[in-house]
Amino acid sequence: MKKTLIIAEAGVNHDGSAEQAKRLIDVAAESGADVVKFQTFRAENVVTREATKAAYQKETTGADESQLDMLRKLELSASAHMDLADHCRGRGIQFLSTPFDLPSVDFLGRDLGMPTFKIASGEITNAPLMLKVATYRRPMIVSTGMSDLDEIRDALGILAYGLIAPDASPCLDSFRDAFESDDGRAALSAHVSLLHCTTSYPTPFSDVNLRAMDVLAATFGLPVGLSDHSLGTTVPIAAVARGARIVEKHFTLDRALDGPDHQASLEPQELAAMVREIRSVEIVLGDGTKVPGHSELVNREVARRSLVAARRIKEGDVFDEGNLTTKRPGTGISSIFYYDWLGRRAEADYDEGDLIQ
Repeated sequence: MKKTLIIAEAGVNHDGSAEQAKRLIDVAAESGADVVKFQTFRAENVVTREATKAAYQKETTGADESQLDMLRKLELSASAHMDLADHCRGRGIQFLSTPFDLPSVDFLGRDLGMPTFKIASGEITNAPLMLKVATYRRPMIVSTGMSDLDEIRDALGILAYGLIAPDASPCLDSFRDAFESDDGRAALSAHVSLLHCTTSYPTPFSDVNLRAMDVLAATFGLPVGLSDHSLGTTVPIAAVARGARIVEKHFTLDRALDGPDHQASLEPQELAAMVREIRSVEIVLGDGTKVPGHSELVNREVARRSLVAARRIKEGDVFDEGNLTTKRPGTGISSIFYYDWLGRRAEADYDEGDLIQ
């Protein structure tokens, strides 16, 4: 089985501190995750002054503060991003960040040289941002929270348009044409993975709906995974068992910290446990070939049965249901041949309990 890409989502759990962000990188690296992901934005480019916070954000950061003021506290500078990317290289873990505005796309793609883009669920209808991301023609991981299949199809049309750069001017019809084209489909297959996601913090188990991954895979023919916001590690582990190729999960240094996302995040020991369990699931899934495993071959002769004399049998006697039975071990003639031996004559003498030869 291909290894699951595990993205440890630091997000804004650095609380605006570059040093705290570095500690998050250390935790992600030590957990065995493949990628640590942050968020890149300038608050003024993302929300208006009047934008309110989500209900869970009001609960975790207070209702009086605006979303703009909250996000301002969570920004990281360009130099901080550079330091974090360097720190990731030093720790042997891939740096990834989600852009939330056009300058951030260019900063991550051009200045930082980020090899993969992640598109957040909230940006799936943001045509300008998605189109700019696509023009970098790099691998893209797209979260699909709050979306239905038609919205996902249109989002993929934007990406297809950006990847193949047709002559038509950008508009919804052009995006849809790009999605339907052979070149567009080929480009999407080469660049895009989809993550099923439920944008609720924390997500109730009743809203997780892991079978939606199957629908995404069947509908769009792209690799699928899960961006999970539920509590604990049950859901991402189950997702890998259902075939998720990518798993993304929020983590924090301490759930008691102030900030919008800490309470719905894993703590360090939980993140490490999730990674271990996912790697175990990958092993137990195997390759799907139904043959005896190496560890069970030694038990086959012990557990299976052979043809055995149920009582004393003389040479020339006819085997019947009274004198022929099946018992362990399985080192003689297999019990699968029991009915084939009924009516045959014995070619030797047998005491009760002897294996038939």
